[in-house]
Amino acid sequence: MTKASLGNGGRPLRVAIVGGGISGMATAYYLQQEARARGLNVNIHLLEASDRLGGVIHTVREHGFIVEGGPDCILSFKPAGVGLWKELGLEADIVGTSREHRGSYIYSRGALHPLPEGLTLMIPSKLGPLFRTRLVSWPGKLRAGLDLIWSRHSDGRDVSVAEFITAHLGQEVFERIVEPLFAGIYAGDARHLSLAATYPQLLEVEQRHGSLLRGLLLMQRQRRKGNGRGRASRYTPFVTLRAGLAQMVEALQSRLDGVNVHLRTRVRAVTRSNEGSPPQWRLIVDGGSPILADAVVVAAPAHASAAMLHSTDPELADTLARIPYASTVTVSLAFPRAEIAHPLNGYGFVVPRVEGRRLLACTWTSSKFPHRAPAGWALFRCFLGRAGDDDVVHLSDERLTALVLEELRAIMGVEAVPEHVWVFRWPRALPQYTVGHLERLRAVEERLKSRPGLFLVGNAYRGVGVPDRIAEAKEIAKHVLAGHTA
Repeated sequence: MTKASLGNGGRPLRVAIVGGGISGMATAYYLQQEARARGLNVNIHLLEASDRLGGVIHTVREHGFIVEGGPDCILSFKPAGVGLWKELGLEADIVGTSREHRGSYIYSRGALHPLPEGLTLMIPSKLGPLFRTRLVSWPGKLRAGLDLIWSRHSDGRDVSVAEFITAHLGQEVFERIVEPLFAGIYAGDARHLSLAATYPQLLEVEQRHGSLLRGLLLMQRQRRKGNGRGRASRYTPFVTLRAGLAQMVEALQSRLDGVNVHLRTRVRAVTRSNEGSPPQWRLIVDGGSPILADAVVVAAPAHASAAMLHSTDPELADTLARIPYASTVTVSLAFPRAEIAHPLNGYGFVVPRVEGRRLLACTWTSSKFPHRAPAGWALFRCFLGRAGDDDVVHLSDERLTALVLEELRAIMGVEAVPEHVWVFRWPRALPQYTVGHLERLRAVEERLKSRPGLFLVGNAYRGVGVPDRIAEAKEIAKHVLAGHTA
């Protein structure tokens, strides 16, 4: 989220970035690169409360496995992610998903069902696969088909994903197909997630075509025609790095040679200082002297940002504090492959909320990215926790492992005991773009207009994916330097 440019009276510009996740790191990197390209003298400080950079990007490499604690891949068609990797010299290490084990599953009514082919924006957009799937009953399929001739319209209102999809395609398609896919991204409750803030493209389809299904069918046809005329994409839709996403963090960190990196430095408050002309920002840090800066980029979760900014702007802080978060846990387990009877012929499965299970999803990592497990091993990555199930982060490692094994036994028939287990907890890590989210963002941007030199960046605002964070960080870096010349 951007703000107007600032002046610094001709002296070196001092910029403090609070938060060393991918948003903060990418902002520091692009700020350094932009300043050098323009011949500007900029003093950059990157402050991180923990003992490492990277935030939720956390890769463990041991016993021959590459285990991701947070995200394990990015979308290749969003150019900012792959573009940064190439810029960092990582192009040779970009790895796509296995072409041998394609497809994913949805667990429903006691069985794993293949995800219907032809999804567009996570919505079924091919009639054949939709009518053939056993995920939805025939009454449910006929209800979805009614959208071709009759459907309700949102009339531009900020509606929930559930309300929108149910109005167009019916309750069953929503519960059994759309909801688990949305939950796999946001770990949220689609009954409360804002469609305008998560997938505004669906609103555009409705406005243009009236029928959601008709509009998506047309998009599918246009895409096939486009693919027939142009070259196929070099990459699969999801890509990763050979040594894990931490490879990006490590490459970025090695490039921050012009940045002062402060680990184990917790910022308690960001206040306005009367020192200097124009006035500067003062960062109050635990156990250290205050840091003065001309510009501050807060790249922390919204709730942490609210605490830092409360003394400076209570109204801004209160708005940030109203952005809800979900807590999640990932549990990765390694089994001898011979002890898993399931063919693992896909990338994994998701579980609809309506099933009432604790497991949100499971990635068959050794099938999706075979290089991440030694030959002869099966590596699973299981997700627990979603909006309304935040207490899961307080369970012990032993209880979490037992819970995951109970779920895998019930869903996949897994009876084996894992030889290696990795548990990662992410309390209040996933922001929830609930109905009213865009209105909250407008209120935040309005408050920032009266706070020259203050910027916000992170997954709480306009996109939770890594490429979204990188793209926004690049824009923020430009805005920080706006108005400054060599």
